[in-house]
Amino acid sequence: MATPIISPVSLTRAQAHAALDAGFAKAAELGIPFTIAVVDGGGNLVAQVKDDGAALASIGTSYAKAITAAHFAQPTRDLQAAVSPGGPLFALGTRYADYAFVAGGVPITNADGTVIGAIGAGGASPEQDHEVAAAARAAAE
Repeated sequence: MATPIISPVSLTRAQAHAALDAGFAKAAELGIPFTIAVVDGGGNLVAQVKDDGAALASIGTSYAKAITAAHFAQPTRDLQAAVSPGGPLFALGTRYADYAFVAGGVPITNADGTVIGAIGAGGASPEQDHEVAAAARAAAE
């Protein structure tokens, strides 16, 4: 008997591993060690790998970026203005340590646009983190 999918927000292990492979291929092109986290649509960790030489802090930051992208259904770099002084989410970033409002997190969507997961990458500049996360997402969608 096939295992039923309990949640309509699902990300397969195969998608997560394809994302990791693509993300680390992009990181190798950049010549920078990264940590990449993959979460499901609810922000639950599916897979995370720290490259040799990646900063220890990147373990937590990559996971936080993935959670943020999943929960807000958009790239983390697009949320920076919302958490700035005067923004609608000001102080949210300081109240909830699980969120990271810096580039490097991107949602993964299915064919109808539903967020089924997210990628978080950490290891370099915010723009390079976003570049690696975007490459990982392309392999998972």
